[in-house]
Amino acid sequence: MSDIKARAQGLSPDTAARDIQRVVGQTGNIYESLAIVSRRARQLAVDLKHELDQKLEEFAEVTDTIEEVVENKEQIEISKFYEKLPNPVLIAMREYLDDELYSRYNERREEDEDDL
Repeated sequence: MSDIKARAQGLSPDTAARDIQRVVGQTGNIYESLAIVSRRARQLAVDLKHELDQKLEEFAEVTDTIEEVVENKEQIEISKFYEKLPNPVLIAMREYLDDELYSRYNERREEDEDDL
């Protein structure tokens, strides 16, 4: 999980224009390329959310009353750090353009071929 944070550290949180030909280069189809990037972005988002929840649980304080709200400085700092990270789509796009993602087609099952 810390690998995700390390990759995101040098990445600008701002969106930037991309060269379409470079994005299409691996698959030959813009829709396939974007599907690959979006799947990876979902994976990253789930991993980051899980990691954030685990870290916040470490500092959670259990209280018996609902009215009592306790602000924990450690939780606030951790939350701010994760808010500053770039969007998972930006991280996934960088991984894709740097050829760090592997994608493949699943083989069709024989049942599917018999239905045709």
